[in-house]
Amino acid sequence: MVLEVAILEVKDGLSEDFEMNFAIAERIIASQRGYISHELKKCLEQNNKYLLLVNWESVEDHEIGFRGSASYQEWKQLLHHFYEPFPVVEHYQ
Repeated sequence: MVLEVAILEVKDGLSEDFEMNFAIAERIIASQRGYISHELKKCLEQNNKYLLLVNWESVEDHEIGFRGSASYQEWKQLLHHFYEPFPVVEHYQ
């Protein structure tokens, strides 16, 4: 199992919209091959900052399977325009 970690900095004033879109997007990621679980945590000190933790069976399930899928295009459309700067995504074991 690997843990995907991303710190998401949402543009000012868009946190509520981001959270609504994430509620839709999380169904997309949860349906992917190799997906185990995820958590989205909101920062207490910075209202527009989130921590995304996703457990995958393998890095390939995330990097190749999910990111190479048509579902990822929908994920991107729902979420990527909220971020500034664009998040760095790392994997941990």
